[in-house]
Order: sequence, then structure tokens, then C-alpha cells
Amino acid sequence: MDPPTAKKSKQRSKRHQQPQLFDDTSMHPPAGTYGQSPGYPQTYPQGYSQGYPPQQAYMAPGTAGYPGYMPTGHPSEPAQHYGEQIFNDPMAAMAVQYGSNLAGHGKEYVAKNIDKYVPVSRLKYYFAVDNGYVGKKLALLFFPFSHMDWSIKYNQHEPVAPRYEVNAPDLYIPVMAFVTYLLVTGVVLGTQQRFSPEQLGMEASSLLVWLVIEVACLMLVLYIMNMKTDLKYLDVLAYCGYKYVGMIAVAIACMIFNNMGFYVALGWVSCSIMFFLVRTLKVQILPEAEADQLTGSKRRIYLLLLIAILQPIFIYWLTSGLFSYRPTLIGKMAASL
Repeated sequence: MDPPTAKKSKQRSKRHQQPQLFDDTSMHPPAGTYGQSPGYPQTYPQGYSQGYPPQQAYMAPGTAGYPGYMPTGHPSEPAQHYGEQIFNDPMAAMAVQYGSNLAGHGKEYVAKNIDKYVPVSRLKYYFAVDNGYVGKKLALLFFPFSHMDWSIKYNQHEPVAPRYEVNAPDLYIPVMAFVTYLLVTGVVLGTQQRFSPEQLGMEASSLLVWLVIEVACLMLVLYIMNMKTDLKYLDVLAYCGYKYVGMIAVAIACMIFNNMGFYVALGWVSCSIMFFLVRTLKVQILPEAEADQLTGSKRRIYLLLLIAILQPIFIYWLTSGLFSYRPTLIGKMAASL
């Protein structure tokens, strides 16, 4: 074969030769050689470990790269709290401001209109007392027979505070007497082996219900008879509440001296409270009456006597239930038979 023919056959064989397949493994460096050059020490990028593929590095919450991370002004400051982010929102701040303004307006409205339903300023008057007044008032309730001046002093058409006038009505003594009577009732029930919270609650409910009924009936009588007096419903509540002082004395006397002490204390307390109410209410119900005379319209006199007579009845009715279990002499004789 001549040289030109051999040359053409070699070129033809190269043209029909199959191409060599691409080996993709040659593109990946061997394990532990990622990113290194020959002749240099073995190094790894940040967050990568030895071998390929690289491993995900651990990121603590609140650091750069953590999902939801929000950088602050200074790199050393911690990430903002979620609540702080909410209050930094302009819409949230506007809602908070609107709510505070609404609450302020509501407070002003309640302060202006509360006197229509609950006379707070007048209640302060009925509790304006001191230790001297309480001592004198208690002595007046038990021993009113020697008291001479029953008039109530006024200051610019308004009665002076009870601390300055012993004849003025107050609500401090009735409230404290009510609570004290419940405590004495608990002691009495305990000595009788009958104490229970339910029994004490029933006693308190009974006292409140009868007091409300009494005051409501007296105010209804004043309205029906169309009597214009200086009495207000808080005054009537105070005068009706003074009977709790006598009820305490009756309960203690009965607990110590049995039935005899009960009736003796009941008789003394009844006379005292009736005399006290007649002389005190005469100034307000019968303002035209003289100091030592009980004159005026018959309706006013009947109302005055009604208020005075109701107190001993309620004292007996509310205290007799505590000692009704005590056997009398006839009951002991009948039990022995």
C-alpha cells in the first residue's frame, strides 16, 4: 500500500472511532480534598465538615441565620421580644391609645353619675365617726333616760358630722353591731354543738332580709301618708340598725344567765331603744312639737310609735330562735314523765 492510501485509511478509522464516555466522578474531588489545592494544608469552608456533601452547621436561636432573626441596632443587643415587636407596630399603638382614652371617658362618666344610684358622698357622712362618738353613742343607746338635749346641730342647712354631734344618725355602729352579732351567734351555736357555716349564713341572710323589709315598709308608709320630714332612707336604715346593739346584749345575757338573763336583758333593751327612738325621731318627724310634749298630727305620731314599737318585736323575733332549744321547767318535767 502506497503511503497516500495508508494515510487516508488512518483518517477514516479515526472518524468512525466511538467517542469516549464522560466520567463524572472525575469532577468531584475525593473525600477530604474539597476546596484544597496541591501542596497546601487541608482546609474546609465555614459550616462544612470533612467529606462531601457538606453538613449543616448548628445555629442557636437569636443568632444570625436563625429563621425569624431580626437584627437590632447594636450587635451586642439581644433579639427583640415578640411582644415588644407588637407594641412597636403603629396600628397596635393606636389601638392601645384608643382603649386608654375610652377607659378614661368611662371612668369620668361613672364618677359623675354614681351619685345618682349610690350616694357615696352621703355615705361618707354616715361613717364620719371617731372613738369618742362611738363610746357616747353606745352609752346613749343603753342609758338614754338621763340625756337632755336631743336636738341635732346644723351647719349651713346640713347636719354636722356624727363625730361632732352625738344625736346624729350614723351607719358605722349598725354595721359593726351586725358583724359582731354574727360572731356572737357563732359562739352561741358552738356552745350548743350546732355550729356550721350554713347555719351562720342562714342567720346573716335572715337579718338582712328582715332589715330590708322593715326599711322598705317604713319608706312606703312615709310615701303613702305623704309626710314631708327630714328623714331620708339612710336615716331610717341607721335608726333601724341600732337594734343590733341590743341584740348583742340579749344574746350574751342569755348565753351566760340562761332564760332569766334573756328576758331581763330583752326588757331593758326594749325600753331603752323605744325611749331613744321616740326622743330622737320626734325632732325630725314632729318638728313643731315642743321639747317635753308629743303634739302634732295623728299620722306623724302613729308613725313615730310604729318605728319605736317595731324594734323590740324584731329583737325578740331574731334572738329567740337561738335559744328556743333550751328546755324549760315544764319541758323537763314532761320529759321525765
